[in-house]
Amino acid sequence: MATGKAALYEDLKRQILTMERDPDELLDEASLTAQYGLSRTPVREVFQRLAGEGYLDIVEKRGVRVIPMSHATLRNFFLVAPMIYAAIGRLAVQHYKPVQLKALKETQKRFRKAVQTRDAEALALENNRFHEIMGEMAGNPYLQPSLGRLLIDHCRIGHTFFRPRNEDMNQRLHLAADHHDAFIVAIEAHDEQAVVDLVFEHWELSRENMEIFIAPQALKADDLIQSSN
Repeated sequence: MATGKAALYEDLKRQILTMERDPDELLDEASLTAQYGLSRTPVREVFQRLAGEGYLDIVEKRGVRVIPMSHATLRNFFLVAPMIYAAIGRLAVQHYKPVQLKALKETQKRFRKAVQTRDAEALALENNRFHEIMGEMAGNPYLQPSLGRLLIDHCRIGHTFFRPRNEDMNQRLHLAADHHDAFIVAIEAHDEQAVVDLVFEHWELSRENMEIFIAPQALKADDLIQSSN
């Protein structure tokens, strides 16, 4: 395991996004200082940075916790996500730089590879990075923090469907990858409307996937009995 301040930052960020650390989990400062070979000051600086980016809550006398997910969180997420994604997509077309488009294409290659290998962690993180880059393309100081906060919960809510257990979910992952390819084509062509249309198509796929995770089909009583035998 890598040590140091940068490693702690990257590891905590990844652990939160992939639900390795649960929402509202209390972080143990003392164990992290020992684990990463750091003093308390750099650990607290990492906490402050991640809190500023929306990953952690620092509350006096309650310590440092992973940001929670509640009914209100989910409701607000589903209300505003498509609006923010559409605005980001439109601005990305208007303001992207060639180096950003190159980074988007490279991220998509890694996402495609993860779809083929069914690497759940890589799927979650590369998908998150793909949409982060679109936010960087948009370059709007008001929207970008909102997108960042949105992507944290999008990744956390959706992490389960990146572990496809059936052919239907596997097909959904391939469709998501197709959408990413289409985003790249539309952005490169400066086709604003195509990007916005894709945003809503992609969002609908994500919403359906997240609903499967949040409200799975109920188990039958005999299924529970069989699973316990």
